[in-house]
Amino acid sequence: MRLVLVGPPGAGKGTQAQFIASNLSIPKISTGDIFRANVSGGTDLGKLAKEYMDRGDLVPDEVTIAMVRDRLLESDAQDGFLLDGFPRNVPQAEILKKMLEEFGTALDIVLELVVDDEEVVRRLAGRRTCSQCGRIWHVDFDDKKDDVCDACGGRLYQRDDDKEDTVRHRLEVYQEQTAPLVSFYADERILVGVDATGPVEEVTQRAMEALSPFAD
Repeated sequence: MRLVLVGPPGAGKGTQAQFIASNLSIPKISTGDIFRANVSGGTDLGKLAKEYMDRGDLVPDEVTIAMVRDRLLESDAQDGFLLDGFPRNVPQAEILKKMLEEFGTALDIVLELVVDDEEVVRRLAGRRTCSQCGRIWHVDFDDKKDDVCDACGGRLYQRDDDKEDTVRHRLEVYQEQTAPLVSFYADERILVGVDATGPVEEVTQRAMEALSPFAD
C-alpha cells in the first residue's frame, strides 16, 4: 500500500505513522528521517541541505523533493510506503503525483487524522517538559498538579512552541498551507478521514479499519 498521512500539529501523526507502517509492513518515510539519513550519510544532497540548515534557512523544495525521490526508489519502498510530512502543500502533491507516474504507480490512499483545534490546543499547550531528563508530562493526561518530574525530580517547564499562542499560530499556518492538500486529495477521490481523538490504540484501530479496503 502507498499512502500519505496528513493532519494538523498535535493530531498524533508521528505516533500513528509508526503503528500503521508496522501493521502494514511498509517503511515509514518522513522528511525528518530523510534529512537525518542524508546528512549523517554525507550524501551530496545531505551536504547541500546541511549548508541551508547551518545558516538557519529552510531547505529548498527541490532539495527535499530530490531526497524523497531517492528514498522512494530504495528497495524497501517498492511494495509500499507511508509518507509522513510530505507533501506539505498542493505544489508538492502535484510533483509527487508526477513522480509516482514516472515510477509506474500511484498513491492508494491519503489518510487524514481529524481533530478539532481546541483539542489540539489542549494536547499541546498542556505539555510540560522536564528540565533534567527531558521526559514530557501532561497537566491533564498525567494529572500533574505540581511542576516536578515524577521520574527524576527535575523542574517541569513549558516549551515555547507548546505555548497556547504559538500552538494557535501553528494551526493557522496549517490551515493556510497544508489544509488545501485535503481538498486536493478529496478531488482525487483518495482521501479518507479518521477521528483522531481518544486513546492511541483506538485511533490506530480506526485507521486500520479505514485502510483495510485498500490493502492488497
